[in-house]
Amino acid sequence: MAEKYYCKWCGSNYSSISNLTANTCSRNPTKGGRHELYEGSEKSKYTCKYCGTSYSSLSNLTANTCTRHPAKGKHEAAL
Repeated sequence: MAEKYYCKWCGSNYSSISNLTANTCSRNPTKGGRHELYEGSEKSKYTCKYCGTSYSSLSNLTANTCTRHPAKGKHEAAL
């Protein structure tokens, strides 16, 4: 089974880290920023490190706003 590398901002996955980081990410808080590697493991559910809300996919978690995020941003996955 091929390994997948996920973006910590949007949950997109790529087959290599170089392909992941070569592309821009619309959810990266830095305007025009690139995908950044999610360094946690692949899980059956992902939990926000600020509020504890859980989702079944990293992309669903990072798509929603977190009321406890210090910069009023999106949920961020706990490792």
